[in-house]
Amino acid sequence: MKHSILSDCMSTLKNAEEVGKDNCVVEASELVLETLKTLQRESYIGEFEKIEDNRGGKFRIELLGEINDCNVVRPRFSVKKDEFESWEKRYLPAKGMGFIVVSTSRGIMTHKEAKSEGVGGKLIAYVY
Repeated sequence: MKHSILSDCMSTLKNAEEVGKDNCVVEASELVLETLKTLQRESYIGEFEKIEDNRGGKFRIELLGEINDCNVVRPRFSVKKDEFESWEKRYLPAKGMGFIVVSTSRGIMTHKEAKSEGVGGKLIAYVY
């Protein structure tokens, strides 16, 4: 049963990493694309490509074996620019390990980037 495309993507990434696969395929959406770009920038996944089909497409993602856990944040909590530390403690296992994906007025970015740019937003997902 599908709940959200991003939730399905994160579950697929986590499960494929756990069984040792070197790639996986997930449904495409704009939010998934921006989240994958963020994961790639932080070196949690390798290259990915869009595969066109009659339902909007899919992404084939190269896995690097870096993801221990990842999931979406539900509900999507609003966070101010100076509140990231409490959310880090809630979703990440240790300071400096992993990151939270945040949707801001400047686009999708990590909580570290949002902190340095001085913007808040909505929590989308976490990865470590």
